[in-house]
Amino acid sequence: MKLSWVLACGLAVAMVAGDASSAASATITTRTSKTEPAHISGKSSTHRRVRHRRVSHLVRKSSTSTRTQTATRTRTVTRTRTHSAVRTARVRHRTSGSVRRVSYRTRRRYYQTWRTSSFARGDIFSGDVTAGEDPAVRQAAIAALGDMNGTAVVVDPSNGRVLAMVNQKLALSPGAEPCSTIKLGIAMAALSEGIVTRDTMVQLPGFRMNMTEALAHSNNLYFETLGRQLGFERVRHYETEFGLGELAGWHIAGEQLGEYPDHPIPDSQGGVGRMCSFGQGVSLTPLQLAAMVSAIANGGTLYYMQHPTTQEEVAGFVPRIKRKLNIVPYIPDVEDGMAGAVEYGTARSLRSNFKEFPVFGKTGTCSNEGTRLGWFGSFSEGPQGKLVTVFLLEGGRPSFGPFAAQLTGEFYKHLWGSNYFIAKDAQNRQPASPLQTRKRSGAE
Repeated sequence: MKLSWVLACGLAVAMVAGDASSAASATITTRTSKTEPAHISGKSSTHRRVRHRRVSHLVRKSSTSTRTQTATRTRTVTRTRTHSAVRTARVRHRTSGSVRRVSYRTRRRYYQTWRTSSFARGDIFSGDVTAGEDPAVRQAAIAALGDMNGTAVVVDPSNGRVLAMVNQKLALSPGAEPCSTIKLGIAMAALSEGIVTRDTMVQLPGFRMNMTEALAHSNNLYFETLGRQLGFERVRHYETEFGLGELAGWHIAGEQLGEYPDHPIPDSQGGVGRMCSFGQGVSLTPLQLAAMVSAIANGGTLYYMQHPTTQEEVAGFVPRIKRKLNIVPYIPDVEDGMAGAVEYGTARSLRSNFKEFPVFGKTGTCSNEGTRLGWFGSFSEGPQGKLVTVFLLEGGRPSFGPFAAQLTGEFYKHLWGSNYFIAKDAQNRQPASPLQTRKRSGAE
């Protein structure tokens, strides 16, 4: 009896212990399922907390990295846009020194305050003396110039007669910096002195170039190099031979004198090299450039420019030669560069308006005391002879050499559309008078 009772008690204790163990096991399992997935449920709670902190740190680090990359991209875009939105960037980053420096460099490099308007104010042609001009040529020049603040001069290079001078107040002014049109005289000087030939490849920093390409693309380094090799005295000799520094016209009322200095500009401003690439320190008038281009077009004769003011003066016109230039062997070499400028170089905008016959020219763009200058001097080989044109624009951003070339194309487009060349050809082929016919036939 006693033995049965002992066995029964032992069995009860074992059952109670087993139930407690199962309950504890169930409790642990339940807690684990609330805190971690089943595949890490066997790890300690300390390890789980450490892992959780590491994962959170990685998530935060990744998020921070993404935000940093996004911020970097944003700053890059902002700096890139400062070229077109300087004022906005300056206000937005007023307290940031680095961005403030970027804004300053952008403003200094890409923005300039222009004091002269590119567009005419009022009738700039009203004071012109036009009785002795060719009306068709004048009308084409006016139509091409439009409302731009500038002047246009058209010359017959075979005799120096000014066929039209639009906005004579500006055309007869003391002149302006010639910009890259000065390169024509430098090219002639270098060829005449044997410094280079047309095909000589001049070594420049990082590349080589010959004269044709240098004229076509108006390369400043090329002509700075030639200028330094020539030296100021030889440069001045050839430029003054072309008429710079002296009156270009023959008793043209109101004409003022351009200037070619007796000494080079200081080396701190670029010296003779700068004078030969931009014409800095030189003052050129439209009539002087017209005389120079006419000498290239006609084979070396520098005519006085004459502007008839009445039909009587037109009828009694007599050409007046200033001097003969010894440039005949070198004209084809310079013509190649001037042709390249129109075909594929800085003056190619001319071809967007006119392609009927060849035009040879040289552009010039620079600024002086808040005024931007745009030059284009050229001559054409039309079916009835050559014409020389000089367009000079003054103003701000719209005034530059390639646009002056574009307006020259407009000029020829208007002349062609008005049948000017056909009419001129018919005039040149007029039948002889009865008296002339009798003389040729021997009837008299």
